[in-house]
Amino acid sequence: MTAHYRILLTALFMAGLGGALLSSSILAGATLLLAVAGGVMIARKQPQKTGWETPKELRLLHFAFWFFFAVSTWSWVREGFDYEGGKTLGTHARLILFWPLVVALSLVGFKARSVFIAFSLVSLSVIIALAWALATQIGSFDQLMSLRFGGGINPISFGNLALLGGFLTLIGGLFFRSSKNKRCGMVLIVLGCTAIVISMLSETRSNLLALPAFMLLLVPLLEKKYLSRALIAIPLIVGIAFATGDRMSKSVQTLLNGGEFDTGMELRLEVWSLAADMFRAHPWTGVGLGGYTEQIEAAAATGTASEKLELCCSGHAHSDLLNSAATSGLPGILGWALLILIPLLLFLRHIRSHHAPAAHLAAAGATVSVGFLIFGLTEATFNRTLFLTFYLLSVAGISSALFHEISASYTRSRKCRVTATVITKNEEAHIADCLKSARLVADEIVVLDSGSTDRTAEIAKQYADVVEITDWPGFGIQKQRALERATSDWVLSLDADERITPELAREINHHLADPDADAYKLPWAVTIYGKRLDFGRSGRAPLRLFRREGVRFSDALVHERILIPEGRKIKTLRGRLTHYTHRDFGHSLEKSAKYAWLGSQEKHRQGKKTRTMIYPTLRGLLTFVQVYVVRLGFLDGAVGYLTAVTYAQVTFNKYAGLWTLSRPNDPQSID
Repeated sequence: MTAHYRILLTALFMAGLGGALLSSSILAGATLLLAVAGGVMIARKQPQKTGWETPKELRLLHFAFWFFFAVSTWSWVREGFDYEGGKTLGTHARLILFWPLVVALSLVGFKARSVFIAFSLVSLSVIIALAWALATQIGSFDQLMSLRFGGGINPISFGNLALLGGFLTLIGGLFFRSSKNKRCGMVLIVLGCTAIVISMLSETRSNLLALPAFMLLLVPLLEKKYLSRALIAIPLIVGIAFATGDRMSKSVQTLLNGGEFDTGMELRLEVWSLAADMFRAHPWTGVGLGGYTEQIEAAAATGTASEKLELCCSGHAHSDLLNSAATSGLPGILGWALLILIPLLLFLRHIRSHHAPAAHLAAAGATVSVGFLIFGLTEATFNRTLFLTFYLLSVAGISSALFHEISASYTRSRKCRVTATVITKNEEAHIADCLKSARLVADEIVVLDSGSTDRTAEIAKQYADVVEITDWPGFGIQKQRALERATSDWVLSLDADERITPELAREINHHLADPDADAYKLPWAVTIYGKRLDFGRSGRAPLRLFRREGVRFSDALVHERILIPEGRKIKTLRGRLTHYTHRDFGHSLEKSAKYAWLGSQEKHRQGKKTRTMIYPTLRGLLTFVQVYVVRLGFLDGAVGYLTAVTYAQVTFNKYAGLWTLSRPNDPQSID
C-alpha cells in the first residue's frame, strides 16, 4: 500500500470527525469513502495478501454492530416494511460499515497519533463554531450566555459531542505529553479544556451526568504525583459545573421543593412511560420501528397523551434503552447492550496497559462508550444519524489503532532461557512446522517420540536438540518425562499440531525480557477445514509457558494438567497459539473417538460412574450450548457449528463409555 494512500485514508478519518459538528455531511461522506476503500481491500483480498492477523476482538465488535442492525431489520420486517420504520432502519444500516472501516484503517497501520489529532480537530471545530456565532450571529457574549448555544445544530447534539470531543482531546494531550512531545500535549490540553467549557453553554443536562465519569476515566492516565490532586479536583469541578448550570440547578431545586419539572422533562417522563407500556405489552417483539410512531400519534390524537408528544417525541423515545425496548422488545435491549458494553469492556481491558499509546487509546474508547451510555439515558442517540455515525467512526478508528499499537509494542528481546518440549507419534505432517515455530522462542527443543512408524523422528532430528524414542504411558506421564529433560528455567510445552505465530513469538520474547508472571496461558486459534476459529473451540487459553521450578504434569491418560505451585502468578497473553486439530473429517472422527475412550478410562480409573444414559445425553447437550452459544461458536459460521456438534459428540461418547465401564463384566448378567 502506497504512502499516498495511507495519507489519504488518514486524512479522511480526520476530516470526518473534525468536521462532524460543522456539517454532518462531512462526517457521513468521509465515513462512506473510508468504508468503500475498505470494501475494495476486502474484494481484492488485501487482508490475506498482507498477512493481517485479524484480532478476534475486532470480530467481536463487528458482531455487536451487526447484531443491533439485524434486530432492527427483524423489527422492520415483522411489522410489514413500515415506511417510518424504514427511515429508522436506514439510519441503523450505517452500522454495517464497521467491518470495511476497520479493515481500511487497520491495513494502513492506523496509529494513536492520528486518532488524537482527529479528536483535537473536534475541539477546534467547537471553538470555531463559537467564534463564528460571536462574529456573525449573536454579536455579544452577554446575548450568548442568555441562550442555549448549539453551534448551528441541535444544542443537545452539539453539547454532548463537544463535551466528548473535549475529553478525547484531553486524553490526546496526556498521550503526547507521555511521548515527550510536551508542547503538542499542552496545545491539545488547552483545546480540550476550551471545548469542554463551550459544551457547557449548551445547558445540556446529560453533560453534567457524563462529566464526573469522563474525569474518572482520566485518572488511570495520570502520573502518581497527580492522583491525590485529581481526586480533590473532580468533585470540586463537578460541583462548580452543577452550580453554574442553570437548567440542571433549577431542575434539582424544583425537585427538592416538591415542584414540577420543566416542559422538556415532563414530556420526556411521559414518553418514557408510554415506551415502557409498549414494552410491557410486547416484551418479546416490541411494537416495531414504525409501530412506536403510530402508537404515539394515536395516543396524542385520542387525548390519552399530550399533543406536544407528536411534535417532539413521535420519532423516538428520547432514551436508547427505552426506545430499543419499545420498538424491538428484549432482542432490542440485548442489541443496545451489546453495542455499548462489548466495546466498553474490550477497551477497559487495556486501560492499565504499560504501553502508553494502548492505554490512552483504551481510555479514549472507554470514554466514547461511557459517553454514549450516559447520553443515551435521555436521548435516542442511535436514532440520530450524527450521533450514530460519530460512534461508528470513533469506535472503528480507536479499535483499529489500539490493536495496531499493541502489536507494535512487542519490541523487547527475551532474556530468559527457554526449552520447548514436544511429544509425538506419527506426526510427520506437522512436526517440522511445529519445531520451526518453537525455535522462534526456544533455545532448546526436546522431542519424545512414542515409536512413530513414519518419518516423525527423522524429521525432528533436523530441528530439535534432543530426540528420544520411548514407550507410551499416557499423555500426562509422557509430558512429565519431556519436562524432566528440559535444562532451561522456562519451559514451553507444545503439541505437535500447534504453532507459535510470529506475533505470539514477539509477545513471548517481550514478556520474558522481564517476566511479569510465573506462567502464561496462550489462547488457542483452532484451524480446521481451512478456517481459523476465533470463538467456540478456540474459546480456551491452555497453560503452555511456565517457570520450570516446582512444576509437574498430572498423570492423566488424556487432558493432562500442568500443576503450578500455589502462589504463582499466571497471566494470559493476547497472541494466538495456532492449533491444527484435524487433517480432515475422517481424522476428526478417529481422533475424537480415541480421546473419548481415553477420557472414559481416565474417569473410570478415578472411580467415577454414571448409572443412566440420561447423564451422557445432558452433558453432550450442555457441551454444545457452551461451545456454540456461551463461547460464541456461532460467530465461526458453519465450521463453528460442525465443531460444536463434534465436541458435543466427544463428551457424549466419553460419558457413554464410562457408563459401559460401570456395568457388570459378567456376560451372563441381565439388565
